[in-house]
This record gives sequence, C-alpha cells and structure tokens, in this order.
Amino acid sequence: MIQACLNGSRRPGAHPRLPLTAHDLGVAALAAAAAGAAMVHVHPRDEHGLETLDGHGVSAAVGAIREQAPGVRVSVTTRDGIAASSREKLALIESWPGPELGGPDCASVNWHEDGASEVARVLLTKGIGVEAGIWTPMAATRFVATHWPWQVERILVEALPGISRGSNGTWAVERILAALGMLPAQVLVHGEDAWTWPVLRWARTAGYAIRIGLEDTLVLPDGREARDNAELVEAARREAGGEATWPLRRPI
Repeated sequence: MIQACLNGSRRPGAHPRLPLTAHDLGVAALAAAAAGAAMVHVHPRDEHGLETLDGHGVSAAVGAIREQAPGVRVSVTTRDGIAASSREKLALIESWPGPELGGPDCASVNWHEDGASEVARVLLTKGIGVEAGIWTPMAATRFVATHWPWQVERILVEALPGISRGSNGTWAVERILAALGMLPAQVLVHGEDAWTWPVLRWARTAGYAIRIGLEDTLVLPDGREARDNAELVEAARREAGGEATWPLRRPI
C-alpha cells in the first residue's frame, strides 16, 4: 500500500506544485491516486497557506479530495505547532465532524507529543481512525505500554534525520521496529529528506506499507526535482516493483 503525503508542513513556495488550497489538494489527490496511491495524507491550510486544524479548513480539504478522488481514504495531521497549545489543539479537533459528515477518515497522532492519548481518544469517539506516529524507540516503548496498539488503524514508523536516532534511516527504522515488537495493526514505514528513498526501498522489501510525496521529499531517486506528487508516487511504485491500485488514468 502506498500513501501519498501531499504537502506536509512545507512552506508556500517550497515547490511549484505544492498543493495548499482545498481545490489543489483535490487535484493532487486525484493524480496521486491515478499514479498508484491507495490513500492520501494532508495538512489542510487556511487562506494564507498556513496549516490549520480548524474544522472548516479540515472539512474543506477533505471534501475537495473526496469530490475529485472518490473512494480514496483521507488522513490529516494533528501535529504540534499548528495550534498555540495542546489545549487549543484538542478543542479544535473536538470540533471536527466525523467521516460521514465530511470529516477525515483518519488522522495521524505523534506519540511523543504531550496529550497524544487524549487526541486519539477524541478522534475515535468521532469515528475517525488513528494513525500512531512513532519517531523514536522511546516513543515506541511508551506506545506499546498502553492499550492503543489494539485500537489504532495504522502505525507510522517514521525516520526523520536529526530527530530519529541513528546515522541512517534504515538503522533508525530497525531500532523503532525492535522497540515496537509484534503489532496487531498495519505498519507503514517511511523516511524524510535524505532518508526517503533508502527507507522506502528497505520498507517495501521487508513487506511494509510505504509513504511518499512532497511532504517527505522534493526529489526523485536520481536527485532530480519531482514534477509533482504523482511523479513521486510513480517513482515509488517503480522502486517497489508494484502496479497502480486505483482504476483511473492519470489526468493530463
């Protein structure tokens, strides 16, 4: 399974095809799905292009994606730093509608952040699935010591240079996975920046779900700047030796 991460926390102007508006996220999701992505992960933006957790902004982004690419599962962020405080973040997420009323299908929750369990609890009460983001062995240990491994939709093992321990992404991922042990939920493995492509190749060989998109990297495996998210998904599918999974021809 390939998840396309369409924009992340990239600043406006970071890439010419970085989708920021709800409309552009819908267009990018359609192209990524046609290229082989089974689902998308997005960071909704406000009218200034800044990340937002406001329910209206989240619903607008999710609605545009569902209109353009029906049937594609939509994940959104809950990361720290968007809202002014953990309390404000929780209040904003409590205002989200459930998936049947226009809210996201699932949302990522970084387990090293304060209040992660509370955020996950609110999401589940709304019928929104939880993707547990695990960046370090310490976060993995904290996660498995709870009941959450049996309640999340997916576990995101994330190798981030300068944050995840280790001199290379594969080593970092292996340490996190060792701390997690056997898990009942699907595991998606990905790296960012210089670790993106080495981790993706390793993860696919090891049989894990993978993620790719302009959130994780702006370049293709050969170092050229990617045209857009769809080209990154196409490259990931080639690297993984897989075929497209969404029955749509990529729009011209």
